[in-house]
Parts: sequence; C-alpha cells; structure tokens
Amino acid sequence: MKLVIISGRSGSGKSAALHALEDQGYYCVDNLPATMLSQLPEQLSEGANEPPRMAVSIDVRNVPGALEHFPRLLKKLRNQEIDCQVVFLDADSSCLMKRYSSTRRKHPLTNDKVSLIEAIDLETSLLGPVAAQADIRIDTSPLSVHEIHEQVRHKVIGDGTKSMTLLIQSFGFKHGMPVDADYVFDVRCLPNPYWDESIRPYTGQDKPVQEFLAAKPMVTEMFDDLKQFVEKWLPRFESGQRSYMTIAIGCTGGQHRSVYISERLGNWFSKRFDRVQVRHRELSK
Repeated sequence: MKLVIISGRSGSGKSAALHALEDQGYYCVDNLPATMLSQLPEQLSEGANEPPRMAVSIDVRNVPGALEHFPRLLKKLRNQEIDCQVVFLDADSSCLMKRYSSTRRKHPLTNDKVSLIEAIDLETSLLGPVAAQADIRIDTSPLSVHEIHEQVRHKVIGDGTKSMTLLIQSFGFKHGMPVDADYVFDVRCLPNPYWDESIRPYTGQDKPVQEFLAAKPMVTEMFDDLKQFVEKWLPRFESGQRSYMTIAIGCTGGQHRSVYISERLGNWFSKRFDRVQVRHRELSK
C-alpha cells in the first residue's frame, strides 16, 4: 500500500497538492485527525483487489496534542510495511500573508487575541514534529497552483519514465534559503556585477552581465567545480529511484551571479540529461 501524507502551513497549497494526487487516482482525505492514521489504511485495504494508493492531508486543524505524536504514528505505519511518504509544503510568511489578504479567508489559529502574523508563526511551531519527518519539502512561494500540481506529480509520482527531473534554481540569500532544495551552493564569493552601475539594472540572463562574469576566471572555476560535482553524483541519485532533484544556486539578491551560474548549468546538463528545468526564484516575483 502507498500512503502519501501531505502537510504544511495554512495557505501553502496543501489542497492543490491533494487534488494533484486525486487526479492520478489516489483516494484522498482532507484534514484527517492524526490519531486516525493507523486505522485508515487497514479499513481501505479490506476487499481491495490491488494495493490501494491513498493521500491524506494533516494540518494544524487537529486534535489538541495529536501532532506531537506524529513521529510515533508514522513509525508504526512503516513497521506495518506500508510505503509512507511525507510531503511538507511551505511558503515564506510574507507570501502567506498576501495569500490570506487576497482570499480574505480566516486562518484556523486566528482569534480576538491572535493576529494573522502571530498565527502563521505559531503554526510553524505546532507543525514542527510533522515537518521534521518530511521526505519531500516544496517551497510554494514562487509557484502558481498549476506549478504546485506539476511539482507534486513529478516529486511524488514521477512521469513513468526512468529519467529523473533536474531542477536548477537561483535565489537570493537575503530573501531566505529555499526549503525544498537537495543541494544549496553559495556563489556570493564571486565578483558582483551589482557594483558596476552600468550593468546593475540587468540580470544574469542579459548579455552585459554574462560578459562581465564570463571574463572573470574565478567564475569559470566555480562553474567547472559545480558542473563536475553534479556530474559525478547525479547518476547515483538517479539510480536510487529518485524522480526529482533540486539544486539551488544562491547569491546575495538572486539577480546576477546565481542566475548566470544557473543558466550555464542548465544549458550544460540539458545536453546530457533528458529532463532539466531552470527557475529563477527572485526574477519570478
């Protein structure tokens, strides 16, 4: 039996993730009390002609204290030889604030004494035991509903091929590190085009910045080292049945150096692997 447990802070896209799995034939249950985890698989397995595939959403709307016991409940399920996968979705707090403001929905933890921002921070603490058990983490801050569907489908289900999808993502450290990256590389030691006012308005996708960085031997050395590291280890992850892998490249603001290196890595690996994507987190905002 395959059981996917979806969790995350309110507004991070759990419903979209659940819908993505439902579209793929999973039996889905939203807002399941954590204490019922051990009972549900047995009930659904009765009379099934083939091992069922199930996805459940567990969030902060739960029985008081139940989330603290999540690690023990998960261990019990795995001891029953149930294939469990925990997917934790999240977004930065400012993004969650904007989503709640635009939808005008009430956060489950807000009341007369707890503001929205306080509720969002409190939820982080309450979901800590679940987040710590996550097999897959997805940062939905820059993603649309359709992109959440795509990432869940690729990371949880795959596409039926043996080829792993490689996502190379640039970001800015001053905006926070991505929570869903498998590898994070820091390129802030490279020469910064930001200090050249003539090319500051451009990004790593533009020719002036590309020419500036390409002329620096240190940048080429960094690219070669990253390329060799990924080339060495990526096939080993692929042979381990991984369907999705994210490599994050970070600089200070996520506009110049990380974008340039990500673009070069994307171009290089797209010639060697079937499924390569490049995304620039800060440029998409």
